Amino acid sequence: MEGGPLLRIENLVLGLKGRSYPLVGPVSLAVDRGEIFGLVGESGCGKSLTGLACLGLFPPAVTPLSGRVLIGGDDLLALSENERRFFRGRRVALVFQEPLSALNPVLTVGHQVEEVLRLHRGLSGTAAREETLRLFSEVGLPDPETRLRNYPHELSGGMRQRVMIAMALAGNPDLLVADEPTTALDVTVQAQILALLLELRKRRGLAVLFISHDLTVIREVADRVAVMYAGEIVELAPRESLFAHPSHPYTRALLEAFPRLGVRQLRALPGQVPPPGHWPAGCRFAPRCPEKVPACEKEHPAMKALSAEHAVRCLRR
Repeated sequence: MEGGPLLRIENLVLGLKGRSYPLVGPVSLAVDRGEIFGLVGESGCGKSLTGLACLGLFPPAVTPLSGRVLIGGDDLLALSENERRFFRGRRVALVFQEPLSALNPVLTVGHQVEEVLRLHRGLSGTAAREETLRLFSEVGLPDPETRLRNYPHELSGGMRQRVMIAMALAGNPDLLVADEPTTALDVTVQAQILALLLELRKRRGLAVLFISHDLTVIREVADRVAVMYAGEIVELAPRESLFAHPSHPYTRALLEAFPRLGVRQLRALPGQVPPPGHWPAGCRFAPRCPEKVPACEKEHPAMKALSAEHAVRCLRR
């Protein structure tokens, strides 16, 4: 893409303050302008922490240990907290998983969007109200005038998520980090939100880092997909290549665990993701892998290129 990737994560390692082991990393990935990049894996793999790092946001006990997070060439991890605030909302914005928890219950949703407009674009009064109405229309909220005066509890789950997307768009960001944005929604509303994100990408040229545990959702929206396991990426490929030719045993196990037409019995993946500090010395997936060989328990695999666009972290590939 012209000017290189919009987001580039280079050898990012996140850890707990006062602890010697990492929670995430090292992770490297790049998201182009106008691209929807899927990040998928089980709970506990480090997906959400990686997404928060794209905004320079970390839970109180978590700290970056090494690496860079570049937005348009600026390293967020090298900036002061005040400088990072400029990026949040204006350059990169976050769509949360559960909007009812993320929205302030005692303020109308119109007021909450207007706060973002005032902070990031200097709009107030009539100008902020008109822009909020425009954003509500853009994200498909019915009857925007009425919605301005609604409180979060007065809206359906799908409407609240559209409000969250409107808030994220209010600062005109280049990158949207969508962390499980459809998990709490029923299937019909989920499809509507996915269609909205695809339309916004097309209309605004947005880049989207789409985080999910659901491969069926990733298959609908992502241009490229990174599969994450135990804090590291184990496979990276264009969507078509990943779903047609999954190379890592973990990727195949995830695909076999999701319903598909013509498949009557799903295959459960035994075991669970090992917690940080207890990762195996060799391949982190080896304890659960049906294809492991003795070397897998001793040697930690590096990412290996299968083609110009498809890479896998597996000794057997």
